[in-house]
Amino acid sequence: MTVDRAVFIFAGLVVLAGVTLGHCVSPWWLLLSAFAGVNMIQAAFTGFCPAAMVFRTLGVRPGAAFR
Repeated sequence: MTVDRAVFIFAGLVVLAGVTLGHCVSPWWLLLSAFAGVNMIQAAFTGFCPAAMVFRTLGVRPGAAFR
């Protein structure tokens, strides 16, 4: 698995968790999904992704997008 795939999986899980918690617990949890979406947009423009840095530190091999 590469850092790119790990980031996509993590972002997907965060979005799904936010939507599920927003439906079952409180609509305020939808802000978690919004945060994930905004973070993905800024990462696309800047190339800076905190999750990618964490995965790289954990030893996941580099991918093409987050170097």
